[in-house]
Amino acid sequence: MTKLDMTNLDRTIAGLATQFKGPGGAVAVLKDGAVIARHAWGFADLEQRLPFAPETLFPVCSITKQFTCALLLDRSIDTSLLDAALKARLSKLQDTPPRVVDLCHNQSGLRDYWALTVLCGARPEGQFRPADAAELIGLTRSLHFPAGTQYSYCNNNFRLLSDLIENELKQEFGKLLQDRILTPAGMATARLNSETGRLPDGIIGYEGNEAFGFIPAVNNIHWTGDAGMVASLDDMIAWEMFIDHTRDDATGLYRRLSVRPNFADGRKASYGFGLAHMESNGVALTGHGGALRGFRSQRLHAASERLSVVVLFNHQASAREAAFRVLRAALGQPEPVVKDVAYDPQWTGAHFDPETGLLLDINKAAKDGQLSARFTTDAEMLDLTGTSKAASPGMTLERDGDVLHMTRPIDNLRGVLRRVTGEAKTDIAGRYGSSELDAVFEITRTGSAFYGAFEGFLGKGAMQPLYPVGRDIWRLPCQRSMDAPAPGDWTLAFERDGGGRITAVTVGCWLARKVRFERRE
Repeated sequence: MTKLDMTNLDRTIAGLATQFKGPGGAVAVLKDGAVIARHAWGFADLEQRLPFAPETLFPVCSITKQFTCALLLDRSIDTSLLDAALKARLSKLQDTPPRVVDLCHNQSGLRDYWALTVLCGARPEGQFRPADAAELIGLTRSLHFPAGTQYSYCNNNFRLLSDLIENELKQEFGKLLQDRILTPAGMATARLNSETGRLPDGIIGYEGNEAFGFIPAVNNIHWTGDAGMVASLDDMIAWEMFIDHTRDDATGLYRRLSVRPNFADGRKASYGFGLAHMESNGVALTGHGGALRGFRSQRLHAASERLSVVVLFNHQASAREAAFRVLRAALGQPEPVVKDVAYDPQWTGAHFDPETGLLLDINKAAKDGQLSARFTTDAEMLDLTGTSKAASPGMTLERDGDVLHMTRPIDNLRGVLRRVTGEAKTDIAGRYGSSELDAVFEITRTGSAFYGAFEGFLGKGAMQPLYPVGRDIWRLPCQRSMDAPAPGDWTLAFERDGGGRITAVTVGCWLARKVRFERRE
């Protein structure tokens, strides 16, 4: 077991406020079940000058997912007994339905409903009520991959889980969560707080950055088992102490949550029961992050070292990177060193993956020896390991001319992508309809520019600029949505008939792939 480097740890924690600039934050480190660092700084509300304290209740967002799964395991519910109820909730689904256990592992194949709100016309600051969630989930007619075969982050997996638990046990999910999980774990003030527009203790989340400034984020969504918990830093400390206290119990709750599942083909998955499985310099970790506009959080747990780190920000700097820096400092691990491998400009460009219908954008990274690859919501930094190969823990790329071979073990995804070439044709204006979502996509030309907007049961979305990428491939950037982080860029792939006339456009992002809109006259 590693001996702690307290000097380096104290220095790293002291530097968080300047390295991850924003209104406020908090961090805790636990070793062998005891708190060795508990620190908060800044303000929970800048205007009211309300300090950010270890007792301040904070929306931990998607960290909630492990607690939802903990309730499922704690009640010893046979998940297969809920499969029929899940199928009933997806009454329009034409593909083989997922199982409840697929929801727990983000292997359901369901498209993320926060991404789909964009295609249904929602505005970022709009209202999203439980009835809207039920309607959007109920529209599901297809999966974007067969259940159990791949990983894709999907918030509605865990909303469905909380609904199913509530219906099965005939009690409110929030009360079950408090009575069965939070209170026994010693999380004295943690609770379900489904309304993001009404947060306790006066905490405000902020959008922006040091260059732009910080402005209060507006959130009006309702969520439950996917991201609805609030907890203070002290509550999260209690959770980490509970984990350590029960570490030797083979039937202990966190031991059961931490078991790595498999995909249907037998390969090990890196996500299960609301926990991501990671590593840092060979040390295995479990944990999860959380995000809402204006808030970021991250917890990491190294079971072999009996070490836990929790970071909370009421701004949008990377709590994940901050948590890993603190963890490395505590363990005396070096910061990652990038080899000095020259970046070949031939990497640069957009490549299209026909299996997912998504673009992979590659550019030179800020650090020498790395490239930036954007395939999911955020860009990933890959280390160059040769002139034609680059790798990160989540992705490996091998380049052969204009062809890329991509491997993403976390997603259980492999693909052959080709560079997008050619000049985009400009006959794309018109109205397109999706039977999947009962939604409309309207493309308009004004001057030399093109704009697109979605409309559906959640309203009429704002016009957004479209940008050509290559022959029949366009891009629609989406950096603001109801949830955070936003979907990112939507890939638009246009289809033509034998006469060259556009018949449809397939719209997709990593969270919601291959939604087909057919052209209407």
